[in-house]
Amino acid sequence: MPSRDATTHWEGDLQTGGGNVTLDSSNAGQFRVTFPARTGDPEGMTSPEELIAAAHSSCLAMNFTGTVKKAGFTPGTVDVSAEVTLGPDPEGGFKLTEIAVTLVAKVDGLDKDKFAELAATAEKTCPISKALAGTTITLDASLAE
Repeated sequence: MPSRDATTHWEGDLQTGGGNVTLDSSNAGQFRVTFPARTGDPEGMTSPEELIAAAHSSCLAMNFTGTVKKAGFTPGTVDVSAEVTLGPDPEGGFKLTEIAVTLVAKVDGLDKDKFAELAATAEKTCPISKALAGTTITLDASLAE
């Protein structure tokens, strides 16, 4: 499997400086980051937490469809959102304190119990979930009507 990369160029100190995150592998864009935007109003800028949320939601959507297909069902639509919370670390600095994931999917022929089982399996086996294992991850999964 290929690796992917991004770079950040930063100028100045933590409180008054800022940087640009560039998605190098895909060349999909460059995004401004600052610490005040990270810990307050985003003011149109992104943050490491938002990028983690994007990675987590897209990874889980892919992993869920693979898990459903492996179980013999055909996935329809899947919508995943992830909310990553940054908070103080009792040992100093900051840490990710929680990731709240919501998954809503339409899968014909799948009952609620089997859906819940497959959603939980997909979350546990998602590579990004595994990478974030030290953070509390909650999953709210439901079948779309």
